Amino acid sequence: MKRNITYGVVTLVVLLIIFVGLYFLEKNGAGAPVQSVKYDSFAMCLEEKGAKFYGAFWCPHCRDQKKLFENSTKIPYVECSTPDGNGQNLICKDAGIESYPTWIFTDGTKISGGASLETLSEKTGCELPAAN
Repeated sequence: MKRNITYGVVTLVVLLIIFVGLYFLEKNGAGAPVQSVKYDSFAMCLEEKGAKFYGAFWCPHCRDQKKLFENSTKIPYVECSTPDGNGQNLICKDAGIESYPTWIFTDGTKISGGASLETLSEKTGCELPAAN
């Protein structure tokens, strides 16, 4: 009898741990959105044309810029922040990046503060996907 109670308590604790773990995974974004392919070819074209998007993981405007691409993982993105968020990587220092987000194009022009998809299309000649 005592063994059955112990078994039941252990089972209950294990189930509780699993449910709490799943809750926190979902809450903290482990249930990330499904990757979009709508803007993948556009993003790949930007990279082929030499456009680069410089940003930092802690930058809210950079997150907004990425959202324009609807979760595409093909954006020609360069992370400028050091992992602790307190410095800038050498590649970004060498590129003269002073604010985030910044786009740099092969003709040497920069757009700071973000760019619309239409502006990126005009600047590179990359075709935007058709609107749904």
